[in-house]
Amino acid sequence: MNASPSPRTAVGRTPGATTPAPPASLGLEARLAAVEAEMTLRLETASLAFSIDSHIDADPVDWADVVRVPDALPDPQPAPPPTPYTTPVATVLHLAHTRLETGGWCAGQRRDEDGSLCLYGAIHAVAPGPGIEHRALDVLLDAIRRRFPGTASVPEFNDSFSHPRTPLRVLREAADLADARGL
Repeated sequence: MNASPSPRTAVGRTPGATTPAPPASLGLEARLAAVEAEMTLRLETASLAFSIDSHIDADPVDWADVVRVPDALPDPQPAPPPTPYTTPVATVLHLAHTRLETGGWCAGQRRDEDGSLCLYGAIHAVAPGPGIEHRALDVLLDAIRRRFPGTASVPEFNDSFSHPRTPLRVLREAADLADARGL
């Protein structure tokens, strides 16, 4: 053989050439036999081309150069901590308490430069809507006034402390109070 066939071109055929159909004057059996012979020739040619292509020496592919994956997958968003409460207001107060324990508490402002929040800011951050937020603030103010009568507002109470221990304790008591009230 003088030249190796191209895998896309059958031996002895030019690219793009079509096989003439068997003459219509032949009977059905003769035309089917002609088509079968043509298909057999095509399959043998394709098999030969595949056999030749599979023996061609090629440099192995270094998949590290082709496929890029991140070094590490990002951590999924953490699930909210489980809450012991089944009522929405008590759950918001509990989540605000958890948020202050993990994210930090501040006084004198709603959020400081480190991302710490005051009592009001924590409730606002975790409440799913303004209705529950206002009810949570009302229950918190009730819990504050039970221990500190005469306190005018949640921000006033929050800003009167320099350490989060008492505000967090009252926030936990407010969650218990909301749960007892079925809120």
